[in-house]
Amino acid sequence: MRLYLSSFDVGNHPDELVALAGQARRVAIILNALDHRPQARTGWLDRQTSKLAGLGFGVVELDLRNYFRASEPLRQFLGDVDLVWINGGNAFILRRAMKQSGFDAIVRDAIARDAIVYAGFSAAAVIASESLRGLELTDNPHEVPAGYDPEIVWDGLGIVPFAIAVHYQSDHPESASVEREIAFYEASGIPYRTLRDGEALVIHGERERIVGSHDRA
Repeated sequence: MRLYLSSFDVGNHPDELVALAGQARRVAIILNALDHRPQARTGWLDRQTSKLAGLGFGVVELDLRNYFRASEPLRQFLGDVDLVWINGGNAFILRRAMKQSGFDAIVRDAIARDAIVYAGFSAAAVIASESLRGLELTDNPHEVPAGYDPEIVWDGLGIVPFAIAVHYQSDHPESASVEREIAFYEASGIPYRTLRDGEALVIHGERERIVGSHDRA
């Protein structure tokens, strides 16, 4: 299992992402968390594609809307990809896109076989846990772009056994609401990890590290 879960953008140590990928260089970038903000989506696509290309990756966009209820073609597409890079935005929209396309089941299987690196920031990190409960304190679960099922998906991907609180104690507009998320996790007895902007949680097999501005073992 190889995961690179950043709080914001590529983080302060993108070299860790490159090392995790090894010789693999084929990246699919996913921006469905911003389907409710098309102008911002376009800007992030351009900037993230440029950054990933600068790290030596070959980048192609993967729009999960093109695979809603068409999971077999998506499985074939992902079979030619070494790494998925998932942009931040609304976690509930992103989770809907993953479910409607079948990406969730496909990527879980690929991660378990170590056939793909799961990477990204913000929304990409927080949905890696078992549940999205508590995230409604930051993201609007009722924001539904055209073509999306309105039902809220509360189950996370379940690839890490703890919640992840991003933008923790950072200069970010969501940092205050993240404190409320943490209070929810503590009151509910939910284990969690915190990530400041600049930091990333790197998991390679059994090894787990937080890297960034204040490296933590």
